[in-house]
Amino acid sequence: MVVAGTGLTLTGTANAATTTETTTIYSTDDAYTSSTRKTVNFGSADKLVVGKEAGETRLSYVKFAPKVAAGATVTAAELRLPVESKPVAATLNVYSVAGTWSEQKLTAANAPALGWLVASIKPRTTDTTLRFDVSKVVTRAGTYAFALKSAATNGVTRLRAIEYGTATAGGPELVLTVKRTTITPTRPATPPTTAPTTPPTTAPTTPPTTVPPTTTPPAECVTGALLVPSCGVLWGAAAGGFTDTPRDQALKSWETLTGRTATIFHQYHKGDEQFPTKAEIAMTQDPQRPRVLLLNWKIAYNSTWAKVAAGEQNARIDKWSAYVKQNYHQKFFLALHHEPENDVQTTASSGMTAKDYAAMYRHVITRLRANGVSNAVNVIAYMGNEKWMAQSWWKDLYPGDAYVDWVGLDSYVSVEKGYYHYGGMGDLLDRQPTGGGLGWYDWAVQNHPTKPIMVAEWGMYHRRATITDKSAAFASVVPELKAHPAIKAVVYFDTASDDEGDRDISVNSSASSLAAFKKVAADPMFKVTIGK
Repeated sequence: MVVAGTGLTLTGTANAATTTETTTIYSTDDAYTSSTRKTVNFGSADKLVVGKEAGETRLSYVKFAPKVAAGATVTAAELRLPVESKPVAATLNVYSVAGTWSEQKLTAANAPALGWLVASIKPRTTDTTLRFDVSKVVTRAGTYAFALKSAATNGVTRLRAIEYGTATAGGPELVLTVKRTTITPTRPATPPTTAPTTPPTTAPTTPPTTVPPTTTPPAECVTGALLVPSCGVLWGAAAGGFTDTPRDQALKSWETLTGRTATIFHQYHKGDEQFPTKAEIAMTQDPQRPRVLLLNWKIAYNSTWAKVAAGEQNARIDKWSAYVKQNYHQKFFLALHHEPENDVQTTASSGMTAKDYAAMYRHVITRLRANGVSNAVNVIAYMGNEKWMAQSWWKDLYPGDAYVDWVGLDSYVSVEKGYYHYGGMGDLLDRQPTGGGLGWYDWAVQNHPTKPIMVAEWGMYHRRATITDKSAAFASVVPELKAHPAIKAVVYFDTASDDEGDRDISVNSSASSLAAFKKVAADPMFKVTIGK
């Protein structure tokens, strides 16, 4: 055979290497349905339930989206379902179903119809994992969904859902055996038999006319131990706010819309929720689009800051600590009860004073550190509202430099002239307290000069009924960031309708607004690599 571009003819045959590997994919969605509660969604449950009990029949649904490299062949596929409790010894059938459903919306009333029977087993009561051969269905990359139905008439089997934990804790798995063949041409057995008979008689009389560049290429911007970039600004977002769209899907759509991957993925949690969730972890482990999590946690949910500081929620803190240590080892931003000003109560007995907040913050961080949670980078996220900044207690919110790694700001401006908080990026950053004084940015730099600043939430809005071009406001972003060098991260909050249902903060509320925002996103200052 002749290898193009080499002038060499290879004798003999090429080398063919075949490798077989096993890969595990975890479910993107799972939920169960109830025959007696037909409109109820159970997508957030950490269990899947199948069977019939007390007249109620429950079916479970799982969905996967495996990726298979080009040229690879799927030779086997097995569905594995970890058991939460002793299974019922009755036949379990797996059916193929349409994959158009999502776990947040699935109910018995809208569930897809059962397709053809794929596999059946009869569990033993000692089984800890149920295994089904789905090789006839899963043959390539794509989306695959299955429904699980039990023949039991007086008992249910409970399985672990993806909400149970992460890959190491166990949820529905699709295990693929993949074969890949690589062909490599052999080298020539002997070198060419003829060589040049005469050496060159002359040497070049003139030097090359191209002079190598003398300038040093710009240094790569990379994050350090506390995720502070060596140069540039981290670019982030929370998308799909106040909608039913899964936040990871919303962010991916937003990234496609705006033209840049959000290096920071912003999420919100409260109380006893265990996070980062599997979907959140997957977003940070995408090799093509690496991201860092910014996780807000309202730990005093159904409690008070004072009670947390007194140790009432230590079990909550310890449980979450164990979860993080077991399931997530990457660096992430942690904001404890963002925008605390809005929840401050000045009555001492309320347990929600500014000093209570600071004490809560210190207690939680101290306990997390004692529990061995070493990958959290701590952020305090203020509202920076002029009313709260003017309060005598505002200064008492700060827990202390030993507990805070980044100082954050959640702030928004209107693009409607004459409307509340009208302005551009400078107004958002430099809002002054009522009665005068240092603007928020200047206050942060003067009082905490060693701390990087994160704009943990920001946005430009107009009232939904008054669509207004956001181009001018967006055009102010890059110049203002260059004028405020302590800002090392910005995280946009995108929603077409806020919590009050009136403000549109989306970047694409008009075509001109989107075009202007895409110019912001394309700026090279946001090209930052996440350090190892």
